[in-house]
Amino acid sequence: MKTFTNRIASAVLATTLSAGVALAEDGPIKVGVLHSLSGTMAISETTLKDTVLMLVAEQNAKGGLLGRQLEAVVVDPASDWPLFAEKARELITVSGVDVIFGCWTSVSRKSVLPVIEELNGLLFYPVQYEGEESSNNVFYTGAAPNQQAIPATDYMLDELGVKKFALLGTDYVYPRTTNNILEAYLISKGIPKEDIFVNYTPFGQSDWSKIVSDVVALGADGKKVGVISTINGDANIGFYKELAAAGVTADTIPVIAFSVGEEELAGLDTTNLVGHLAAWNYFQSADTPENAAFIKGWHEFIGNDKRTTNDPMEATMIGFKMWVAAVEKAGTTDVDAVREAMYGLEVPNLTGGIAKMLPNHHLTKPVLIGEIQADGQFDIISQTEPVAGDAWTDFLPESAVLDSDWQTLKCGMYNTETKTCVQIKSNY
Repeated sequence: MKTFTNRIASAVLATTLSAGVALAEDGPIKVGVLHSLSGTMAISETTLKDTVLMLVAEQNAKGGLLGRQLEAVVVDPASDWPLFAEKARELITVSGVDVIFGCWTSVSRKSVLPVIEELNGLLFYPVQYEGEESSNNVFYTGAAPNQQAIPATDYMLDELGVKKFALLGTDYVYPRTTNNILEAYLISKGIPKEDIFVNYTPFGQSDWSKIVSDVVALGADGKKVGVISTINGDANIGFYKELAAAGVTADTIPVIAFSVGEEELAGLDTTNLVGHLAAWNYFQSADTPENAAFIKGWHEFIGNDKRTTNDPMEATMIGFKMWVAAVEKAGTTDVDAVREAMYGLEVPNLTGGIAKMLPNHHLTKPVLIGEIQADGQFDIISQTEPVAGDAWTDFLPESAVLDSDWQTLKCGMYNTETKTCVQIKSNY
C-alpha cells in the first residue's frame, strides 16, 4: 500500500511539474527592470525604466516573442547599492524573469554581478562605464573608456588646447577607475602629474564652492584648465550652478561631462552652461530618420512632447533589440543559448550607423562630442566612425595584457603573454 501511495504521489508530482513547465512555456516572457525610481539616481534611471516599458509595449504590438507576450517586472532598488543585489535575486528566483535590463552606476552593477553569475542570469547594462570588467552574464551596451573617456580627453588636448586637468568625480568605482585610466593616459601624453587635480565627492554633493574655487586656482599660472566630469546624479545641479556663480564659462574653463545628458539638463538653467561639453555615443539632436522615429515613438508612449531622449536610452534600445533577435535566433529564452546567439548580431543605432555585438560583450559605437545649447540640447561638433569597445584598457599595465573573448576563448580575462585564462569570480 505504501509503495502504491508513493507511486501515486510521484505521478501527481510529475503531472504538476509538467503542468508548471507547460504553463511557463505558454505564459508571458518576463523582462526584469532594475532601475532606481527613488533616491539620488532617480533623476537618471526613471527614464530608462520607461524606455524598457516602451520597448516591451512595441514588441507586444508586433505579436510578442516566440508567440508569447512580454511582461515587464519592475522593481525599485532606490539608489541603494546592496538593494540592487537583493532585487536582482528576487527578479530571477521569485519573479522568474528571463533577462534583466538595469543598473546605472557601476557600484550597483558590481553589487548585482555575483548574484547573476551565481544564478546564471542575464543583465544588459546600458550606461558608459570604466571597463576593467568582463562577465559572461553581462552585455555592456554603454561605452567603454576607449569609446568615451579617451576620445573626450583627446578632444580637450587637441582641439581646446587644455594644459591642466581637473578630474572631478562622484566617489565610487566608475569615476575612480576612469580617472586612474585618464591620469595614466594624460601622463603618457606629456601632461605633468602636478598639473592633474583629482577630487571625489559623495553622491548628492550640494556644496561646490571650495572645489570650484580650487579648479579656478589651477589656472593662476596662465595655463588653460579643463574639467573632465564624472559627477553623477543630482549632484550635477549644484556643480553647474556653482560654476555659473563663480563666473566660469566654457571659454575660460571648459567642462566635458560623461554623465550629463539631455535628461539631466532638463532640470538645470542652461543659460550659463552654453558651450560646455559632453561626450556620449548618441544625442537627441542627431539628424537621422532612425532617430526621428525613435523620438516620435517615445513622445507618443510617454505622452509628453517635451520629454527628452538620451544616450542610455539608445543603449537600452540596442540591447533590447539584440536580445529579441538572439531569442528569435535561438528559439528559446535560455540564457546559455541566447548568449551564443548574441555574438555578431547587428542593430541600427540612432546616429546613422550599425551597432555590432563583439565576443567581449561590448558594442561598436561612434564617439560624439556635444556642445550644450541654451535649449538644453547638444550641438554635435564631433563624431567618429564606430569604435570597438575594449573591456580592458591599454593604459594600465596590468590590463594591457588582458583580452576578453567569450565566443572562442570562453574567457573574459585572457592573458595574452602567458596564454592562460585568469578565472576570477566576482565578489564585489
